[in-house]
Amino acid sequence: MALCVAVLAGCDSEDIDDTYPEIQLLQPVNCDTAVVGNQLMIKALLTDNVELGSYSIDIHHNFDHHNHTTEMEECVLSPKKSAVNPFNYIKGYEISPGLKEKEVTLHIDLPAAVDTGDYHLMLRLTDRAGWQSIKAISVKFIAEDK
Repeated sequence: MALCVAVLAGCDSEDIDDTYPEIQLLQPVNCDTAVVGNQLMIKALLTDNVELGSYSIDIHHNFDHHNHTTEMEECVLSPKKSAVNPFNYIKGYEISPGLKEKEVTLHIDLPAAVDTGDYHLMLRLTDRAGWQSIKAISVKFIAEDK
C-alpha cells in the first residue's frame, strides 16, 4: 500500500499528455482531383504539444458513397458503381523520437489502370501518449485528358 501511495504521489498532472495531436493537410484539399497514371502528392504538417508518434495514410474507393470525411464541404459525387480495379493504399510511418513537429511530403503513384471515381484519403496521426487525430477528405481520380 505504501508503494502505491509513493507512486501516485510522484505523478505530476503536468506530466500527463492529454492533448490530441494536430494535422494540417496542405495538399490535396477536400474535393481535389488526381489524374490516374500520375502521382498524388500529399503534403501535411503534423504537430503535438509533447511528442509525435506515428502516422498512416489510407486511400480507398468511395464508389458506394460511404462517408467519413472530417470536412464540412460536401463534394459532388459520381454515380454509385461497383469496383473493378480500385486503388487501395494503406501504409504506416514511424516518426523519429523527440519530434513535436514534422513536415510530410509523399508522392504516391496512381497506376493508369485503376478505376476512376470517388476516393477517400485519410491521414491518422498518433502521438507518443496514444492520442489520435484523423483528417479525412474526398478526392476524385480522373483519367488524363488526351
